Parts: sequence; structure tokens; C-alpha cells
Amino acid sequence: MQDFTSVRDHQASDQLWITEHPPVYTLGLNRKDVRMPSRADIPVVNTDRGGKITYHGPGQIVIYVLIDLQRKGINVRQLVSALENSVVSLLAEFNIHSSARADAPGVYVQDKKIASVGLRLKNQCCYHGLSLNMNMDLSPFNAIDPCGYKGLEVTQLKDLGMKLPQTEIESKLLKYLTKSLNY
Repeated sequence: MQDFTSVRDHQASDQLWITEHPPVYTLGLNRKDVRMPSRADIPVVNTDRGGKITYHGPGQIVIYVLIDLQRKGINVRQLVSALENSVVSLLAEFNIHSSARADAPGVYVQDKKIASVGLRLKNQCCYHGLSLNMNMDLSPFNAIDPCGYKGLEVTQLKDLGMKLPQTEIESKLLKYLTKSLNY
């Protein structure tokens, strides 16, 4: 992401990358007052995205958004809203009520976080993105204050009754995301 963003010019196409990570805690640039993990079996990696600390692991969909915001004609808040709204729309398709919160980026179901957003901008080009908890071991979140919020609980699609194959969820999420971003 960093390499792509550092060498891209205004002609470079925007890209969405879908991936899944092995177990890892990622520590964003806002490291002040972060409670480090209370377990040592999962590595901690410093990243250059915004935010504090989170966990990524198998069963979590991660979409990196490599977008030239200036060319796209949107600002960071509009991008965050598009990311959040794509998850809200996906969940609504399955009659799951969710919402974004102005005080804490991401998407929540019954006050539990199901999706996180962490971004970085360089020269009006964005990278990093969105993670959606699908069917994963959530226990590593108990060893941190997710996104820097003490006591924040997390949830996942499986626990909400969504048991579709991951590729199908990824496809549906991409559909909503590309619609939210007018691609």
C-alpha cells in the first residue's frame, strides 16, 4: 500500500484490495495512552494508519482502499462514511440493524463493534481501510482496548446469524462499497 501510494500519479487507477491477515495486533499512529496487549502470543506491528490498537485475524475481511480523494472529489469524512455505509447496507440486507457513530469511527450492532475503519492520507491519496469481523476468534480483542476504547465489546457476522461463505460476503460488501463510492 505504501509503495503503491508513494509512486502513484494522477493517472493511476484507484484500487480496492481484499485480504485476510494472520493473527496480529496493529498499532496506529495515535499511540498515546494505548493499553498494550495483555498476551504475548500474537505479534504487535506498528502501522502508519490513524487510530490506536486493533486486532486482525483469520475470519476477518479487510478491504484496503487506495483512492485519490482529490480526483474522486471527496474528503476523508465522506470516505469514512462511504466505508461505514457499505457495511450498514450489507447488514440491512440481512435485517440486522447497525449504525455508525460520530464519536468512534466504525459500525456497531447493539453497541458492539463489528467493523473498524483506519485510514492514512498522503498527497490526497488514501490507503489502509476497513475490517469486518465475520467468523473469527474474538478472544484476542479481550487483551486490548479495541480502538482505544476501554470495555468496548466486539461482535461478528457469525454471531448475528450470517453464515454465508466469506467470498459471498466479500462480493456483497464490494458491491455496496463501489456503489457508495460511485464506481
